[in-house]
Amino acid sequence: MGVEARLKELGIVLPNPPVVKAAPHLVPAVLSGDLLFCQGALGHVNGQFPYLGKVGGAVTEEQARESARLCAINHLAQAKAVISDLNRISRVVQLTCYTNGVPGFERAPYVTNGASDLFVEVFGPERAAMARVSLSVPDLIYTAPCETVCIFEVSRQ
Repeated sequence: MGVEARLKELGIVLPNPPVVKAAPHLVPAVLSGDLLFCQGALGHVNGQFPYLGKVGGAVTEEQARESARLCAINHLAQAKAVISDLNRISRVVQLTCYTNGVPGFERAPYVTNGASDLFVEVFGPERAAMARVSLSVPDLIYTAPCETVCIFEVSRQ
């Protein structure tokens, strides 16, 4: 099954990738060779954040996982904006997740699972077998619960 069909089956509609008006030289992702480097993604849908605040405080771990899932969906939107055909993604290479946790928050890997699990649902376990980094940080822009950065391997056309 193709990626677009799988997204439809999961009920996922890709949003438009965000445009950084203050920095028009920034792009959603950069394709270099067979690697697609996506810019940092926040857990919002077309600019609307369902959750804001620190994980372990105003945001529960489950809400943060959902935010990470939205980050992964936004990475797919970034990828589509650059390579057009998501079936060209042959593998999720690396996922880095920064979790905006309260002091002492140690469950960042569980937040990251929201994004990892989405990639497994979309690409299957083999194409989504990735290297991963999960960090808890003291602050993020807009007080977002998490931000992810992703690298995909892309097949040539």
